[in-house]
Amino acid sequence: MTPCVIFDMDGVLVDSYHAHFESWRRVAAEEGVAYTEKEFAWSFGRTSREIIRGTWGRGDLDEATIQAIDSRKEALFRETIGRSFPVMDGARELLEALRAAGFRIAVGSSAPPQNVSLVLDRFGGPARFDGVVNGMDVHRGKPDPEVFLLAAERAGAVPPACVVVEDARPGIEAARRAGMASVALVSTGRSEKDFRPVHPNLIVRSLRELNPEILEQLVSKRLAGDR
Repeated sequence: MTPCVIFDMDGVLVDSYHAHFESWRRVAAEEGVAYTEKEFAWSFGRTSREIIRGTWGRGDLDEATIQAIDSRKEALFRETIGRSFPVMDGARELLEALRAAGFRIAVGSSAPPQNVSLVLDRFGGPARFDGVVNGMDVHRGKPDPEVFLLAAERAGAVPPACVVVEDARPGIEAARRAGMASVALVSTGRSEKDFRPVHPNLIVRSLRELNPEILEQLVSKRLAGDR
């Protein structure tokens, strides 16, 4: 059974913490809404639609208004990372090692299609991945497992043969609900203690701590029924 690694995108393949926080802060200020890093931390893994409804705290936001706010925020984000692309340290090397070892590789992200396309283009294009899921492909954000189950399906993999690499608690919880192994990456704005309540199979501080052998061991344990 061919193993598959499903990568979250923001905070895993691209170090986008500061670009996302600044773009949310700017669009919130334009709307007269206070936005802090506490709200930003709550947003990890959720779709933009969920973030706007939860952070704006207004019941009169119709879909057209939410879409306009979302589009503005994401345009600001793409403008920021387009100027200087913050690739995550070790991401390119890990992807190449996994391809050479015969792994299937997928991306399961809550980000909009334009953001995912921009990032994947910097990694050689979507054709370099066996399955790609963006925020418009799913109805429910993490911790719901929909995004990872769909990514596995598109990659031609079964859930127990998948390892999810995530940088947020909702993503680790989504991997567990999907029946997949998980690796928590302590990226910008995170700490190891953030992940302990959701029990990832492995916690790392850098993608350079991962290799095909380690990830294959996680898959083997999952297939053997060792949670």
